[in-house]
Amino acid sequence: MTNEVTFSTNRKGLATITLNRPKALNSLTLDMIVAIGEQLDAWREDPAVQVIIMDGAGEKGFCAGGDIKTLSEAQNGGNSFDKAREFFKEEYRVDLMVKEYPKPIVACLDGVVMGGGVGLTQGASHRIVTSRTKWAMPEMNIGFFPDVGAVHLLNQAPGHAGRYLALTSATIKAADVLYIGAAEHYVSELTGLLDQLHEIDWVNETDPTGKLDALLDEAGSTPEKEATLASMQDDIDHYFNADTIESIVEKLSSGDDAFVAETRETLLSKSPVSEKVTLKHMIDSESKSLAETLEMDLVIAVNFLEHDDFYKGVEAVIFKKNQSPDYTYKNLEDISDAMVKRFFEAS
Repeated sequence: MTNEVTFSTNRKGLATITLNRPKALNSLTLDMIVAIGEQLDAWREDPAVQVIIMDGAGEKGFCAGGDIKTLSEAQNGGNSFDKAREFFKEEYRVDLMVKEYPKPIVACLDGVVMGGGVGLTQGASHRIVTSRTKWAMPEMNIGFFPDVGAVHLLNQAPGHAGRYLALTSATIKAADVLYIGAAEHYVSELTGLLDQLHEIDWVNETDPTGKLDALLDEAGSTPEKEATLASMQDDIDHYFNADTIESIVEKLSSGDDAFVAETRETLLSKSPVSEKVTLKHMIDSESKSLAETLEMDLVIAVNFLEHDDFYKGVEAVIFKKNQSPDYTYKNLEDISDAMVKRFFEAS
């Protein structure tokens, strides 16, 4: 079993899953995902485990996403492609397992929580943010799309806030994470709360979920900074209430304030393919379950593994630290509806 993720239990019924790649911001490898799935299966019927904590090692955060190096090697084809496809398949399977897990899981969304970190925790029964939380689905920056079931989560955000976050890859902090429903609790002192959780006799607790609810309500507080998305909601709903990226950009061309100019520039800086695929995915998934969304995520993700602009995005942004990838498809008008549709067809 990999030491890149560690598992521990105490004698009081509390178990902990710790992502343990701090130098890589705890980004997820295939081995880590498989190990988490196997351990959750083992704990499922174990009476000695009643509550599970999910956290990340190091000072910077919970998880920055998936291991991009493995995914980028898929362009070589063969075993590398198969491994990348298996990564997505296992990742989405474990994401759904967390959602459907019969025992409470407390996810500590402390520090950086992005991409695969969002996917792994979005289904947890109890999600906690802190003053250090930096939450995002940044896949659009590398010519990909918000996967890991994030479209399901974002579609439940107020108004079109989810579309805004998906299409711009904006990073948000604790108050906004609570605002969009991606967490339920804010605590100013995470260490003290975790110490409390370790002291409780969960084995003999008749209602672990109720106990957690009460404890987190008592320990919880309000973030010092208010949610910025709430103040932007009217603008977001006006400009993002459209079925095509072209329509959104056109609306943004008619405004003259800072929000309009910045948002338009951000959208036009992304891969046009990613923008169009993502918007269609969000619209198509509005009434779908997490399981159904993840099923389509896998189809789309595998199709992106066969798309050159994804690798150009990874190479430029991740490896060369250049925020302006030289995409093959540079303009929205270059992308036909038929091309977008192919991303939703299983090969």
